[in-house]
Parts: sequence; structure tokens; C-alpha cells
Amino acid sequence: MKDSSFKTKSVREGQQPSNEQEHSAAIFLTSSYQFDSAEQAAERFDKNQGNIYSRFTNPTVSAFQNKLAALEGAEKCQATASGMSAIFATIMTILKPGDHMVASRCMFGTTIVLLNSIIEKLEIKVTFVNLPDLDAWKKSINDNTKLFLLETPSNPLGEVVEIQKLATISKENNIILAVDNCIMSPALQKPLSFGADLVLHSATKYIDGQGRCLAGAVAGKESIIDEISSFTRSTGPTLSAFNAWIVLKGLETLSLRMNAHSESALELALWLKTQAFVEKVHYVGLENHPHHEIAKKQQTGFGGIVSFEVKGGKKKAFKLINNTKMISITANLGDAKTTITHPSTTTHVRLSEEEKKQTSISENLIRISVGLENIEDIIGDLRL
Repeated sequence: MKDSSFKTKSVREGQQPSNEQEHSAAIFLTSSYQFDSAEQAAERFDKNQGNIYSRFTNPTVSAFQNKLAALEGAEKCQATASGMSAIFATIMTILKPGDHMVASRCMFGTTIVLLNSIIEKLEIKVTFVNLPDLDAWKKSINDNTKLFLLETPSNPLGEVVEIQKLATISKENNIILAVDNCIMSPALQKPLSFGADLVLHSATKYIDGQGRCLAGAVAGKESIIDEISSFTRSTGPTLSAFNAWIVLKGLETLSLRMNAHSESALELALWLKTQAFVEKVHYVGLENHPHHEIAKKQQTGFGGIVSFEVKGGKKKAFKLINNTKMISITANLGDAKTTITHPSTTTHVRLSEEEKKQTSISENLIRISVGLENIEDIIGDLRL
């Protein structure tokens, strides 16, 4: 289905029916597989071909990997137990003690904590830069720099970097460029097509789309993915067959859902701009957003994450959140249900005050992941 449209690939790609000829993808809930003979077992282990053990080979997981690779335009994909395990496996595969990486400081809070509290303990140096500042990325390169890591648009402020220009810098310096595409998904953005080497996902978010399970993935060049697969085989951040089936089915409706999320998010952002209690709205779909034009060049939509700052600080932010009746107070995003959170005290709580200041995670900032409810009902639930 190489030349099929995205919508067709999302429905049809990846799945190969078993001998039972099931129409819907099957769930292979098994830890191991039988062999016809000792010779066959020896050959599979020797050549690492065929199903061996579900820590690293499972038909349901393979179906998800194949579909996501097709949608991202990747040569290969490795699924993991969560988005964070995908990030960790990528870093541990590419870097060794004494190496250096450059990362955007505008990322999911746990990613920042991982880099600061764990990766640097392994004698891997991390330099943080402002995401949109291409000069800063270039000036941070050392002789031992091996990896650029970022998410664009960023969570929760929607900052954007021009992937193609950053990819040019990375290639000129033999650096692997890894882009977290969780907020957009391949339905709205394909970083590999702009020169990125790897694309990372918390499939827990929009790929699942209903908040049902944890899952992660990394996709890109086969040579790199094979190395990451070797790491995950030995360390075990395995995606379960059941969770793989959930995110596999989620991919079938991804395009429809992302368009709906984007449409409602823009309407919400425009409404928030008119409200007296709002100090500032952060949504890259707004024409006055500083990165709007860049986003238009590399995205086909603007996604479902809207953040805004309320007047009155943390007290008013908490009041608005607590006044909601329908919207779910939870830190997850990408759900069919609209969710609301206070990043400073939830997703980014483990950042130092200085780190929060550097990333503009203020006490009056609220993040909304716009769901699939009627937009009038969502707006009607936001009142001080």
C-alpha cells in the first residue's frame, strides 16, 4: 500500500490475517511460541527470525509497528511499553559515557527530569536550548555531540522549530535528529519527511485516543531501529500484545480524530482570546502565534492542545479548574474526553523553579487537551 492515502493506510496497513482469516486484528496473548523441531528453534534463535518470545516478537505488536512505520514514512518501528521508555531506549542506544546531546528545554516535564537526574548520571552531558533558536542548536554542538532531541510543537506551550533547517544542521555534523511527534501524530506532521532520523511517540496519547493504555514507539531508519530493538530485547520495556491491539485499533481512526481535535481547539483558542479572565493564549493555530507560519509549512493541522494564562495567578487557575463540571481534571492528553491540568503542579512539578522560569511554566498557566465533545459544551464548562 505504498501509494495509498494516509486514511487508507491507517485502516488497512500492517495487519496480516492468521490461518483463521479474521477480519479484525487478532490479539496474540502468549509469552512464547512452539517450534516444530529443535532444529527450527535453533535456527530462529540464531537468525532472530520468526516468533520466538513475546518480549521481542509478537504478531500483534508487529502489526502495530508495521502500521505506524507506514504512517510515519519510516523504514522500521520499535514499540515500547510507554513513551518514556521509547525516549530512554533511544538515548541509551545512541549515546555512551562521554558523549554529548542537545535537547530542547521546552519538553514534557518527565523528559527533562530523565535527562537531568538519570542520563547525566551516566556521564552523558546534556545541553538545553530554546526550541525555536536554530543558532543555539548550532552553537551547542561539540565534537562528541551525537543526538538532538526535541518535541515540536512543544507541550504545553506549542513552540515550534523548523525541522528541515534543524535537520540540515544535524546532518552537516553527523548528529542523529530525534523528534517527539506525540502532540501532532503522523496525521498532522511527518518529521521524517523533513529530514529527521527518528520519530518518537507516547502512543498513550493521540494514537490510542481514548486514554485506555500505555504504549510507546520509535520509528525511522532501519539501521538505527535495529540497534534500539537489540537494546529493548535485552532490557525488556516490552509493549504487551493487549496494549498493542488497542493502539493498533486507535490508528484506524487517527486522521478523523486529529482533524476534529484541531477544529475544536482552534475554536476554543479564539474564544479564550476574547475572555476578560485570560491574560494570554498559547495555540500555534492562532495567526498571531510567533511560530504560526513555520507550523503551517510542516503541519497539516494544529492539534488539540490549548494552553492559556489566567489573570490572578495560581489561585484563579485552581478556581477555574475546580469550577469545571464536565471536563476531566487529569494530566493525560490526547483523550476523546477533554482534560484540564495545571502544568506547574502536575506534569512539570519536578522541575526546579529556575527550570520552570526558563520554560515559561508559570503559576497561572492552564493546559487543556481538547476532546471530541461538542465545542459549545467545552466552552460552557470554563467559567471563573
